[in-house]
Amino acid sequence: MRPDDRGAASVLLLATGSVVVALGIAAALVGGVLTARHRAQVAADLGALAGARYAVEGAGTACGRAGEIVAANGGRLVGCRLHGLDLVVSVAVGPARGTARAGPVTRAGPVTAPGTEPGSEQRV
Repeated sequence: MRPDDRGAASVLLLATGSVVVALGIAAALVGGVLTARHRAQVAADLGALAGARYAVEGAGTACGRAGEIVAANGGRLVGCRLHGLDLVVSVAVGPARGTARAGPVTRAGPVTAPGTEPGSEQRV
């Protein structure tokens, strides 16, 4: 071993260890952001569902109930609006945001009167 090589392995090991620690910290930060995003979406979903139940009583009541549920799930209500009977809720959990809509189920497609569906024409 040459005298100028002494301690080179320690420096290499220290550099490698620093890279591993930095990658671990980055992975933990990404995991935290993803967890916050999922929590925000869950809080928005539950808040919208709970508030939509009260949509017939007006935006104040519906958004008030949505806010209670959002807070109980660790979120902060940042937006709430009522369009007809559809309630749209926006939630923040830390830096993450989530938005959800809830309302009555509607029938897909055009509404037709009985006997007027395509193929039900009567010939005279």
